[in-house]
Amino acid sequence: MFRTRFTRRLPAAVAVAGLALAAAACGGESTNAGAAPAATADQLNPNADLSKQSVNVTVWDGYTPKELPQKVKDKLKFPLKIAIHDTNETAMTKLTAGGDSGIDVAFVSGQYAQALNEQGLLEPIHPELIPNLSNLYPEATQLSYDKGNKYSVPYTWGTTGICYRSDLVKTPPTSWKDILQPPSWAEKKVTMMTTERWLALPALKALGYSVNTDKDAEIAKAKELLVAAKPHLLGYDDTTFGDKLTSGEAVMVEAWDGWCPTTSEKQNIKFVVPKEGSDLWVDTMVIMKSSKNKEAAHALINYILDPEIHSWAAVNINYKVPNKAAMDKVQIAKGSLLDIKPAELLNGESLIDLGQAGVKYTRLATEIKAQS
Repeated sequence: MFRTRFTRRLPAAVAVAGLALAAAACGGESTNAGAAPAATADQLNPNADLSKQSVNVTVWDGYTPKELPQKVKDKLKFPLKIAIHDTNETAMTKLTAGGDSGIDVAFVSGQYAQALNEQGLLEPIHPELIPNLSNLYPEATQLSYDKGNKYSVPYTWGTTGICYRSDLVKTPPTSWKDILQPPSWAEKKVTMMTTERWLALPALKALGYSVNTDKDAEIAKAKELLVAAKPHLLGYDDTTFGDKLTSGEAVMVEAWDGWCPTTSEKQNIKFVVPKEGSDLWVDTMVIMKSSKNKEAAHALINYILDPEIHSWAAVNINYKVPNKAAMDKVQIAKGSLLDIKPAELLNGESLIDLGQAGVKYTRLATEIKAQS
């Protein structure tokens, strides 16, 4: 049984609010004085005795199978220790504190992988040590924050749209304007997200702008729409919008696909990507350059990409995985959120690290929240 409203999604997405922190840390620089040199292909031994290595992972709670450490010990012969982070910011604090964090493999969202790489903290991915990369959809190599998966391997992916009660709306939503300028029957029955990039997303897309824009004029236009929308909303909600739909308190909400409770047996809850388009969020696996266990780290990622292991995420947390062999093992109901095709996802814009320009979104969110 999978869990809707799995609490991992909030940290992964909400943590994008911390991109300003990551940007401040990296400042657009591509090197880090304390970073260890990357291993060249001939320095990594594909025949290394993995039993003499060990791997420490930082990941969101419940985002991998509980039995994964024992499975790795049985299959790969090395100990696996799991550390938990609740948000991307927490992970970034661990990974950018300087020196050896003690972490070999980190699960972070794509923008954060980009920021870590720009700081020179990531080991390049060595494909010869991860043959299961061949299980990935071709689209998984086209992610704008890391084309070709040079320093990250995607674990889950999805998009943002409108989650709604089909039995309570007079007209099904098709546009971001349906929540920015709700009809009278939806007055005070709509929620939007309050975290920086997702607060801005509906307005940016409604205006035909990129979700990654750093242009002051475009962000100002988006602000005008968001200010005008605020009096008509039930409120801002990044955590309980599914509950509000289920109770009928809300009829339409901005939502991440994996958190839209479309599987509810009692309610007619549906999800739509508005016609103006949306984003593509990705959670990734990265190897720290400071790792002393790089062969085992690659072996772990290769094992996670095994269809039997990777399909766990789709079955248990209702998130699509960019692994064709894994998705082929999952029973997917036609029209369900898991049925969104990779090509459709790739229509969304991959969120990228905006560097110092990320503070513009922090300022935008602060100003919107301050509006009476």
